[in-house]
Amino acid sequence: MWKMQIVSTVVGRSLDECWRVFTDPTQMTAWVPGLRAALVIETGDDELPREVQFEFATDLVYSLDYTYDLAAHVVRWEPRAGETGAVRGFARFDAVDDGTEVTYALEHEAGRKAAERAIDNPRV
Repeated sequence: MWKMQIVSTVVGRSLDECWRVFTDPTQMTAWVPGLRAALVIETGDDELPREVQFEFATDLVYSLDYTYDLAAHVVRWEPRAGETGAVRGFARFDAVDDGTEVTYALEHEAGRKAAERAIDNPRV
């Protein structure tokens, strides 16, 4: 297990716009390095994804379960039971004067190769 890395940045967009892009798996390949595909397996009554299957780097496939705190604009994800090589983390969105402060946290599960960890290192 790797230590959770947490980074924050201000994005010059509205909180609603940042939230929409982040919670839309069809957009993920545009902003997640190394991600080849994201397939929504299950959505909730609110139409937000609850389970997403990812194809990452050359041969890594795993599914994540998502939960949401809508009032606080927080998204959390963790590997489904039995998954290896996945990630867990959270993202929080806060409105600020210049746009939206996005706080992103990521922790790699055992089974990730060093190259795979380097590709999606949030500090890079």
